Amino acid sequence: MTSFFVLLGAWWLITELKWVDKLFLPNPAAVLTRLGELASGGELGEDLGVSVYRVGVGFTLATVLALPLGILMGRYRLWAAVFEPVIDFIRYMPVVAFVPLTILWVGTDDGQKFLIIFIGTFFQQVLLFTDNVRHIPQELIDVGRTLGLSHRRILQRIVVRASAPALWDSLRVSLGWAWTWLVVAELVAATSGLGYRITIAQRYLATETIIGYLLVLGLLGLATDQILRRLGALMFRTATPHK
Repeated sequence: MTSFFVLLGAWWLITELKWVDKLFLPNPAAVLTRLGELASGGELGEDLGVSVYRVGVGFTLATVLALPLGILMGRYRLWAAVFEPVIDFIRYMPVVAFVPLTILWVGTDDGQKFLIIFIGTFFQQVLLFTDNVRHIPQELIDVGRTLGLSHRRILQRIVVRASAPALWDSLRVSLGWAWTWLVVAELVAATSGLGYRITIAQRYLATETIIGYLLVLGLLGLATDQILRRLGALMFRTATPHK
């Protein structure tokens, strides 16, 4: 928490001494006042609701598909040989470049926003989950075989359980990316949301709104990250991380 107060103090000092024009960097009080106005007017709550909904749907779709695929790729060489080269290739394509394509494919409604978040999250998640599974000690697999467990049972009772803490951490990290791609999706062809409001504020040089919404996005990302971190600590308190 100390670093936050230091950063806030530096921001206040820079603006108080007028080292930077307020058009480019308004003081903290002006930003908080603007956020209060947007909250009382209902715009902030509406934008928050829309953006959280878009992140929730896009991220959930990506995770539901990436998790089983990543586990299978990490466990079976055939699955990795088939899918890993393609996924590795696509993940290097900039997500921003997909924006005009997604508009052509699905239009400009929420489906396009879901798709951008999906593209920005899914391919990275698959590779993270694959790597998590590959780091399971081979001794655990050998024990399952010695006990006569089938491939399915080994996957369910050993692979998934042993990799669960690492999979959860990867899930938590990738959620941060989803918030980033949300802004990308809402900067173009949107009529609501946090990213949309930032775009409108830019047109009118409303720096207080831009910085205020950036702070809101940061707080949202931090809050979701901490919630997942605490949940992970509760669910896997007896688990020890594998190397």
